[in-house]
Amino acid sequence: MLSVDRRPGGRAVPLGRRRAALVVALLALTGCTDDSTPVEPTPTASSTPTPTPTPTAATAEAGAPAAAATVLPAATAQDAALEASRAVFVTAPVVVVAPAEDVAAQLTAASAGVALGAPVLLTTAGVDPAPLLAEIARLDAQAVLAVGAVPFAPPRSVAVVPVPGGADAATLRAATGARFGAPTPVAPGQEAAAVRALAAPQPAVLVVQGAPPTPTPSTASVSPTPSPTSSPSLPPTRPPAAVDGTIALTGVGVDPVAAFATLRAVGIPVLDTPGGDPRATTPGVQAIAAAAPDHAIAFGAAFGPPELLAKRLAAARTGALLGGGGQLVFPQVPGVPGKKYVALYGTPGSAALGVLGEQDVPATLARADATAAPYRTLTTDAVVPMVEIIATIASAGPGDDGNYSQERSVEELRPLVEAAGAAGMAVVLDLQPGRTDFLTQAQQYADLLALPYVGLALDPEWRLAPDQVHLRQIGSVGIDEVNGVVAWLSDFTAQHALPQKMLVLHQFAGRMITDRARLDTSRDELALVIHVDGQGSQPAKAGTWNALRTDAPPVHWGWKNFFDEDVPMLDPTQTYQVQPVPDLVSYQ
Repeated sequence: MLSVDRRPGGRAVPLGRRRAALVVALLALTGCTDDSTPVEPTPTASSTPTPTPTPTAATAEAGAPAAAATVLPAATAQDAALEASRAVFVTAPVVVVAPAEDVAAQLTAASAGVALGAPVLLTTAGVDPAPLLAEIARLDAQAVLAVGAVPFAPPRSVAVVPVPGGADAATLRAATGARFGAPTPVAPGQEAAAVRALAAPQPAVLVVQGAPPTPTPSTASVSPTPSPTSSPSLPPTRPPAAVDGTIALTGVGVDPVAAFATLRAVGIPVLDTPGGDPRATTPGVQAIAAAAPDHAIAFGAAFGPPELLAKRLAAARTGALLGGGGQLVFPQVPGVPGKKYVALYGTPGSAALGVLGEQDVPATLARADATAAPYRTLTTDAVVPMVEIIATIASAGPGDDGNYSQERSVEELRPLVEAAGAAGMAVVLDLQPGRTDFLTQAQQYADLLALPYVGLALDPEWRLAPDQVHLRQIGSVGIDEVNGVVAWLSDFTAQHALPQKMLVLHQFAGRMITDRARLDTSRDELALVIHVDGQGSQPAKAGTWNALRTDAPPVHWGWKNFFDEDVPMLDPTQTYQVQPVPDLVSYQ
């Protein structure tokens, strides 16, 4: 008996016949015959697996500081790392963190930071982590690459990827997705130099020289309370665009490895600047001139205020060098030789006013070099030949302008000035103004003072009052007039981005510069020299030297040897036995 299916409102259909009809329908739909081979059903759209979308790579954003010069105090390595990150990074999807006391971890972190284009920050057990956490939040970081045993707990929303200090390239590649170069052992004391040499896109893997391989840490070693979003690898990221037109400066005993890595991560070169003055050495000046930066970031308060550093950088950018190297008249930088000067005094074409005028230009330069040569064996400083040219000459009569001073033209002096500069010598223009003032005459020689190697000398002996005449009275000058020249020449030097200039004040009696204690020695653009012009017996000259040095402002000192008036004239060895050893020796 056939069983039936009874549907409401329908007729009965035998079940056996329904099964047969279903088979026929299926065969018709699939185009099959009575072959019994199984057939996989055609997948429908709803059964096709949906591919997982590739995560969008987040990109860090970085840029140069707004100011031409930024000085970071960098009181500690941890502070310096934070300051560097704030200086250049706007956002960073990944932040690299290492323990401040673990050198191996910092080297690994530096390599990773440069590869990722990420800031490198430091943490220390027992130190408040709030500034570090605030920086991670400011950067809107999604993940932290924790290198070594990092003693802090990041926010729960931030993923943590642990790697060991001293990790090899394969370990770093697996954790970061970035590519790395060959391992580079770093000797003790060379950490900062090694980090400064790192470069994207495949930085070297820095490891402590002689250190054994480091095992991969567990997440538990990253922090006392690890993030629940800990992960074996970082999310995909892209490094920021390189920060062009910016350099970093070091050289005052502050060498923060993590901070250097942060700047190298955005392509900023870190230059050595001994003593904190970018003008101090020839290599430093040349490096800055080659980089031609619009912005600079300096590590250490010893670089001075940002405004001062900006002026120094402007001069260094020109690449102009002084005789003896660098752009400082008297460099005082540890490890860098100082400078001393030996000068011929006079005016071209006049033997009566000094040895400088006894011969033509080529012979004058040869004589200047020969005069300086014996001094080079007596000091470790560089000895620079110099010509001190009398530009305005005290005259017996008032002249057409009534000032008792004969001004030589710029074009008359230019051949000797430019030849001396081309020979690497220093040049100083000496003013004997008569009844006019020093500033008025100095400004007449602005074209020559615009040359990087030309300085200025003021000779108060020849600065007359309105009723005085040369050789009847000894002239003198008030300190306010001198300081007016100091201010003008300093501003002129800064405005033209020139190297430091020498300003010489001639003196052989205290009354020649009244109120000398108020001399403005604060201007960084100038190196001030008081040149003691006493002549006659050596005991008398020594007395003048000692008297003028009493209660003197902080300046450099010059000594003059007179061929005809000194009894006897000192030879170079005897001259350098004068104490303190003169910075400038001139011959008249």
